[in-house]
Amino acid sequence: MRFNAIIPELGVRDLAKSLDFHVGLIGFSIAYQRPEEGFAFLELGAAQLMLDTIGMGRSVGDAPQNLGGGINFQLEVTDFDGIVARLAKAKWPLVLGPEERRYRTPNGERGQRQLWVRDPDGYLLRPFQPI
Repeated sequence: MRFNAIIPELGVRDLAKSLDFHVGLIGFSIAYQRPEEGFAFLELGAAQLMLDTIGMGRSVGDAPQNLGGGINFQLEVTDFDGIVARLAKAKWPLVLGPEERRYRTPNGERGQRQLWVRDPDGYLLRPFQPI
């Protein structure tokens, strides 16, 4: 297994709820788990994400009120329509979108379809698919 140079590890309150969201709705798969520690390592394409239950395993400190704070994870996906459909079927509230946007980059404009959604602990995800 290859590990990315940086892999976010999110402290979560309820691993089952977080897995329902990240795996069931967004489309991550579980690469491996340590259930006795409340830990799961997830993958979606080239993206990697760790979920760690606060108060189990090696969690550091107490959980703040809003775990997500101002963090925003942009996530490139290949099945944007599937994510939109699963979120709609689950009646999961969206923060914004779906929408099509164009962004200026050093290599010219880049277009993408995107939406903004919060996970059960308030972390903001922006799944997108290039157009």
